[in-house]
Amino acid sequence: MLGPVILAASRSDRMRRLISAAPVTKPVVDRFIPGESVDQVVPIIQDLTAKGLEVTMDVVGEDITTPEQATLARDAYLELIDRLKRLELGERAEMSVKLSLFGQALEGGHELALANVRPVVEAAAAIGTTVTLDAEDHTTLDSMFAIHEELRKDFPETGCVIQAYLFRTEADARRLAEAGSRVRLVKGAYKEPAEVAYQQKAETDKAYVRILRILMEGEGYPMIGSHDPRLISIAQELARRAGRKPDEYEFQMLYGIRSDEHLRLAAEGHRMRVYTAYGTDWYGYFMRRLAEKPANLLFFGRSILTKS
Repeated sequence: MLGPVILAASRSDRMRRLISAAPVTKPVVDRFIPGESVDQVVPIIQDLTAKGLEVTMDVVGEDITTPEQATLARDAYLELIDRLKRLELGERAEMSVKLSLFGQALEGGHELALANVRPVVEAAAAIGTTVTLDAEDHTTLDSMFAIHEELRKDFPETGCVIQAYLFRTEADARRLAEAGSRVRLVKGAYKEPAEVAYQQKAETDKAYVRILRILMEGEGYPMIGSHDPRLISIAQELARRAGRKPDEYEFQMLYGIRSDEHLRLAAEGHRMRVYTAYGTDWYGYFMRRLAEKPANLLFFGRSILTKS
């Protein structure tokens, strides 16, 4: 099982330095993270939306150690929103936010993260789009859900992410599957202990289907975060059984993974949103993409061998 090893490496400063310094790394990273600045990703946004796709934008970075860094992260999102305003894409381009980037792990982090994320959500609403709060490791979730609940009082379109591999998630899904809610369901990409999370893929997949059924039968708006062809087919069947129209749920996939499938789903009339990350602090995000899918790791390994 290479996934847990890679996830452990994502927290290693030594591995960060080693991988970042490797000449082959940048071309491979570019497959998943198409730019470091707003100027570099704007053409990507324009290209994806011109193809009938939608996007959710993520400014990568999680290892915040000072309130000043959290403020800079907030400002990076505000800069992004200003550029999205000029593109006039409305809800076709929204944002995903990790609260750790806004200082959640610092002293007084819950209040700090809420104070930093609120102006981002306000600015997003002002241009006709919204924000989804990404889930991180299980120790941060109670804070994330509390911030989500607080933001929804004024901005009910604010979304959140739940992770199928956590034991708690079925209960979270029942609570969240209410009218007006927006919930992205993913398998989960953090190293979690056996006390709180399924450790086997088959168990996680079964949980994913159970939770997706709860969301589809609820009154909210499900967002299916998966590249798994089987789960995508199951999602379509669950939507049909629940009597959902194509605009009453959406698929979400990562930039650089199964791009042909993005276009196929959009061509069939489904809402298909591409999770597109950018920024300079790409290491943790990149390593979790490798851990999520063996094919990603093989792609990286082949690139290293080819370039060496």
